[in-house]
Amino acid sequence: MRQGKKWVALALVSALAVAACGGDDESSDDTTAPGETTGGGEAGGTLVFGTSSDPVVLDGAYVSDGESLRVIDQLFETLVTTEPGGTAVEPLLAKSWTASDDGLVWTFDLQTGVKFHDGTDFNAEAVCFNFNRWYNFTGVAQSAAVSYYWSTVFGGFSDGAVPSLYESCDAPDPATAVITLTAPSAAFLSGLAVSAFVIASPEALTTYEADKVGGTDDAPTFDGTFGTEHPVGTGPFVFESWTPGDKLTIARNDNYWGTKAMLDKVIFKPIADGPARRTALETGEIQGYDLVDPADVAALEEGGYQILLRPAFNVGYVGFNQAKAPLDNPKIREAIAYALNREALVTAKYPEGAEVASQFMPPELFGWSADVPQYGYDPEKAKALIAESGVTDLTIEFYYPSDVSRPYMPDPTANFEAFRADLEAVGFTIEPKTAPWRSGYLDDVDAGNAEIYLLGWTGDYGDPDNFIGTFFRSEQAAWGFNNQEIFDALTTARDTADLAERTALYEEANKLIMEFLPGVPYVHTQPALAFAPNVKGYIPSPVSLESFAVVSMS
Repeated sequence: MRQGKKWVALALVSALAVAACGGDDESSDDTTAPGETTGGGEAGGTLVFGTSSDPVVLDGAYVSDGESLRVIDQLFETLVTTEPGGTAVEPLLAKSWTASDDGLVWTFDLQTGVKFHDGTDFNAEAVCFNFNRWYNFTGVAQSAAVSYYWSTVFGGFSDGAVPSLYESCDAPDPATAVITLTAPSAAFLSGLAVSAFVIASPEALTTYEADKVGGTDDAPTFDGTFGTEHPVGTGPFVFESWTPGDKLTIARNDNYWGTKAMLDKVIFKPIADGPARRTALETGEIQGYDLVDPADVAALEEGGYQILLRPAFNVGYVGFNQAKAPLDNPKIREAIAYALNREALVTAKYPEGAEVASQFMPPELFGWSADVPQYGYDPEKAKALIAESGVTDLTIEFYYPSDVSRPYMPDPTANFEAFRADLEAVGFTIEPKTAPWRSGYLDDVDAGNAEIYLLGWTGDYGDPDNFIGTFFRSEQAAWGFNNQEIFDALTTARDTADLAERTALYEEANKLIMEFLPGVPYVHTQPALAFAPNVKGYIPSPVSLESFAVVSMS
C-alpha cells in the first residue's frame, strides 16, 4: 500500500491473463560488460532525493509503505516486474515462464550467472528459500501491519488458519523454479511484480536474523539487522549506510548482472514537511522529491524545475453506506450523484493532469468501460429524484479526514466544503464529521459508522481486481450492502484466464456497479515529482515502481 491507504479484506490478486503464456529471453541479452553503464546523461555523481519519512525496514516482505519500497526497489529484484512507466508484466530475474494447463504449476526459467551482493549465487534454491520463508511466517510476522502483501496475494500461511494459494516451490535445477498453487489462478503473476516479493540472499536472511520480529500486531519490531544494516539483494545498487532521521545511502553495484547504474550513489534524505522539501530543492540540498503539493507545481515550473507526472492510477470517491438511511434508497444515491459538481471541484482544486472519474478504476486499466451510466452535474434532476424518493428526512452525516493529504485528495477539507455546498443547494442538511486519518477516521469508515465519506485508492498493480475487486467483490461494512450479482460478477472476472473475456467481464461489472451506485467516483490524478534541471532519465510509474539505475545528472 504505497500511498498509506486503508486496510482492506484479504483477497487474491488478479493478473493479466497474457502472463500465462510467458515472457521471453530478451532481458537476458540486455547486459553489459562489468562497469559499463547506460543512460542519457553523464556517468557518475550523487543524487539526493527528498523523502517524506525514513523507511520502516529494508525487507520487502515486511512493508507496504512507499518510502520503504522506494529504496528496496533499488537493492532487490523480483522474478517479474512491470514495464517502465506502465503496468504490463515483464521478465526480470525470471527470463520466461509457463503455466500448466490447469493453472496450478508455474515454471520459471531463471537468469543465470547472477550474484547476490554478498557474492552468493542467485538460483532456484534461493527463490524457493524466499517463498518458503514467507509462507512459514508465524506470530506477529503474519499481521496485516507486517506481511500485508503476502496475505493479499496468497492468502494464508503454512499454519492453515486461512487457506493459502501457495502450495510449494521446487528447484529441479539451478535455473528452474517451479511454484505450485492450491487453486488455478489467472491472478498469480502480476502479484509477483509487487516489491514485497523481492528475492533476497538466503545466507544474509539467516545470518542477520531477518525473521526476528517482535512487538505486537499493531506495533511490530524488526529485531534482526538484515533490514536495517545488511539488506542483500541482486539489484543495481548496494546498501552503504543508514542514519535514521538523516540519510540513507546506496551505491552503484559494479558487479550487477545487467545494465549498470549511471549514478555513483543515491542518498535518500527524510524531510517530513512538504514546503521544506520544496525549499530543499530550490536551495540545492536535494535534486528531487515526490508528493509535490499541487499548489507548488506552477511556481516550480516557472523556476526552471522539472515536474514529472505519474500516470493516473488512482481514484477519489464519495462512498455511501447503504446500511444507513436514506442511502439505502437508490433515488437518493442518484440525487447525490447528480448534485455533486465534480468537474468544478477538479478544475478548481486539482493540478494539471487530473480528470473527472466516471467509474471506480482508472482508464489505464483493461476493463474500464466507456458505456457506464453517467451522472453529470444537474441540480434540478437531483431535486426531482429527491421528490420521487419519498424521503422527507434529508439530514446526512458527511465524514471527511483531517491531517492528511493523499494523491487523490490533496485537500480533504476543500473537497468536503465544495460537496457540502452542492448537496445543501438541492435540499440536503449536512452534518460534518471529521477525525484524524489514522486515529479515528479510517476506523470509523471501515467499521461502517460513516454515512457518506471521502476516500480513495491508489493501485498496487495493474489489474482491475485491485480496484473494483477490492471494493466490491464481497460484503464490507463501509459500503453496507449485499449485492450477490456484483459479488459474483467480480469473482468470475477475477478467475477467468482469457484476457479478452476478462476485459469484457470487467466492462460489464463496471456498468453494474455504476447502475447500483454504491458511491460517486470523482477524480483520477497524476501525482507530481519535482527534479532539478540537470536530472535525466527518471521514469514515473503508475505503481511507483521506479528505478534510479536509469537516472543520470548532466
